[in-house]
Amino acid sequence: MNPRLYVGNLSPGVTEDDLRHLFSNAGTVIEVQLMLDPATQQSRGFAFVTMASPEAAAAALNSFHCHSIGGRYITVTEARPQQEPKGMMSEGFEVGASGSFRPSTKQNKGRRPYRGRKR
Repeated sequence: MNPRLYVGNLSPGVTEDDLRHLFSNAGTVIEVQLMLDPATQQSRGFAFVTMASPEAAAAALNSFHCHSIGGRYITVTEARPQQEPKGMMSEGFEVGASGSFRPSTKQNKGRRPYRGRKR
């Protein structure tokens, strides 16, 4: 098991110290990352907790999934690996030799190709 856990459904009043204190009951906590909104610096409602060992992570998952903190029942699951963000032009368009964009044939299979706006 991955020693990094995803903690969801957090109330806005929950802090990193609250999570560190709660999860330290299951084992040694290496890191707590409470995700904040960049504009308002308010909690986005989820966090990542890294435990010292996979065994401690499994114990925390079993102990604290559906645990009440801050008036809400939290969700604790194993964190998935982070994926690279997709750019705006990453899917749906192909670049030709001339550098112009055209709709991808993969997505337009069976449809008439786009020829511009009708006048």
